[in-house]
Amino acid sequence: MDRIAVLVPCWNEVLTIEKVVKDFKRVLPEAVIYVYDNNSTDGTAELAIRAGAVVRHEYRQGKGNVIRSMFRDIDADCYVMVDGDDTYSAENARDMVNLVLEGKADMVIGDRLSSTYFEENKRPFHNSGNVLVRRFINMFWGENACEIKDVMTGYRALSPMFVKTFPILSKGFEIETEMTIHALDKNLLLANVPVTYRDRPKGSVSKLHTFRDGIKVLKTIFMLYKDYRPLRFFSITALLLAFISLILFIPVFHEYMVTGLVPKMPTLVTSGFFMMAALVSFGIGLVLDTEVKNARKNLEIQMNMIRILLRKS
Repeated sequence: MDRIAVLVPCWNEVLTIEKVVKDFKRVLPEAVIYVYDNNSTDGTAELAIRAGAVVRHEYRQGKGNVIRSMFRDIDADCYVMVDGDDTYSAENARDMVNLVLEGKADMVIGDRLSSTYFEENKRPFHNSGNVLVRRFINMFWGENACEIKDVMTGYRALSPMFVKTFPILSKGFEIETEMTIHALDKNLLLANVPVTYRDRPKGSVSKLHTFRDGIKVLKTIFMLYKDYRPLRFFSITALLLAFISLILFIPVFHEYMVTGLVPKMPTLVTSGFFMMAALVSFGIGLVLDTEVKNARKNLEIQMNMIRILLRKS
C-alpha cells in the first residue's frame, strides 16, 4: 500500500504532463505518481514515464471511466486527484494531504473559486456554469452543501474510506459533481483548501465542452437527487400533480354547486387521473425512501469494516 498516491487522468496532455509529474514529485517526494492514459495519441504516456510516473492505460474513453479504474486498482493512505493540464498548483498538495492523513477530512476540495479562477479562466460560460451548479447543490442538499466552495474542481485529496465506498456511475466529466454529492449525502468529513488556478498554456486545449458537458452535469444533479432523496423528489412531483388536479377540479365543482350538473365530465375524469398519479408518486417516494435508508445502513456497516481493515494494515 502506498502512503500517498497522486492520480493523474490524462488524454492528450503532452504539453503539460511532464511538468505536472515533476511538480508533484518535488512537493510530495514520498508519493507515487500514477498517470492513467486515456487513449492519448500525442505521446503523453511516454513523457510521463520519462518524468518518473507510473503509467497505466484505461481504454474506455471518459474521465469517469479512468477514475473508476484508479480507485479500484490503487491502495493508499491518501489519494490526490489532479488533472494533467497544469492548471492546478502542486504547492497546495501538502496542506490537502495533511488534512486527510490526520483524519480531519475524507475529501479535501481544492477550491479554485475562492482564489484565481475567475481571473484566469478565459471561458466565461465555465465561470457562470460553476456558480450555477454550486447553487443547485446548495438548494437540493441544504445546509451541508454550504461546506462546498467548488463543486467541479478536479483537484482533491481523498481518504481510503471515501475511495473504497464511492460507487462511480458517471463515465465523463460529471464525475466531480457525483463525488461531491456522494460526500454530502453520506455525511463524510469535508474540507476546503483555496488553491491557485491558472489557465491552460498556449496550445493546450480543454476537453470539456461547455454546453454539452454542462447539460450532463445538471442532469446528474437531478438524477442523484432522485436517487438519494426520493421522498422529497416524488413528494414535489406529487404536489405538482395534485395542484394540476385541483386546478381542473375546482371549476367543475363550482359549476356543480351552482347548477347541480357536471357538463365537463372529461375535465372531471382528467382531474381524477392527476390526483391518482399524485398519490402513486407519493407512495413511490415512501417505498424508495425506505430502500435508500436501508442502503445507508449497509454503507455504514461497510465503512466500519473498511475502518477495521485499515487499522489492521
